[in-house]
Amino acid sequence: GVMERLGLGPEVLLQENPRLIYARLTGFGQTGKYAKSAGHDINYLALSGVLSKLGRKNENPYAPVNLLADFAGGGVMCALGIVIALFERAKSGKGQVIDASMVEGVAYLSSFLWKSQSLGLWSQPRGENLLDSGAPFYEIYRTSDGKFMAVGAIEPKFYNQLIKGLGLNLDELPAQMSFSDWPEMKKKFASIFAQKTQAEWCSIFDSTDACVTPVLSFEDAASHQHNKERSSFIKNDPGEISPRPAPVLSRTPAVPSCKRDPFIGEHTEEILLEYGFTKQEIAKLHSDKTIELKDLKASL
Repeated sequence: GVMERLGLGPEVLLQENPRLIYARLTGFGQTGKYAKSAGHDINYLALSGVLSKLGRKNENPYAPVNLLADFAGGGVMCALGIVIALFERAKSGKGQVIDASMVEGVAYLSSFLWKSQSLGLWSQPRGENLLDSGAPFYEIYRTSDGKFMAVGAIEPKFYNQLIKGLGLNLDELPAQMSFSDWPEMKKKFASIFAQKTQAEWCSIFDSTDACVTPVLSFEDAASHQHNKERSSFIKNDPGEISPRPAPVLSRTPAVPSCKRDPFIGEHTEEILLEYGFTKQEIAKLHSDKTIELKDLKASL
């Protein structure tokens, strides 16, 4: 209801421009019991059902910071909705309103979880399934130098490479999919990984298809050979490192800016003047705390 109170709701704006695509990104959506309720990523994740699947055995569900509902289920799905609406407008010539709910966005992202329940992938309690840390071959292990290796050797041919790299004999081990042996196998794998440094394990697995990779810090990720070869991370003028825009388009790739991020309110007056606001109107908006302007005075 915020935009309606400003007189800028979709009904008003679409009357003026029927081609307008109006995206409304909220946690709970435009209708329903929680529509006007406050919330954060963890709440939307909880209501979607996804949070119940995240976490280890005998532990509380775990929300992976605010990546899933806010950015993936919210921002990315809303952007996709805009792209779809633009595509449709090319045929109909009409705009429309996009109701992007983070609850529904992250639920839709988890369609694989819903659709694969009958396959037995999620038939066990949380933390005991193939992809949620239940399997010894889809897990994270600590190395002797306190770092970690990520293991994702699901397919038998990849699993065979994992076993070989660990120095084990496949014929002397339980079957890969013997669920009852998974806890013991995890202990065995953990004890072996703890005997070498992360660099040593990289030297063993980097040239294989064992699906074993180092768990890298931000700093290490930016300097890793693979990422450097692809220029996956960029450095701006102040020296801050961030990911390069993705995905990469062959003909019109994004050209990232290396300038520093703008300060809050740095360009507000400039842009409002460009759009016809007077200095008096801008001053009133600032005094009403509707907008923020860059503080040119030192705060001493």
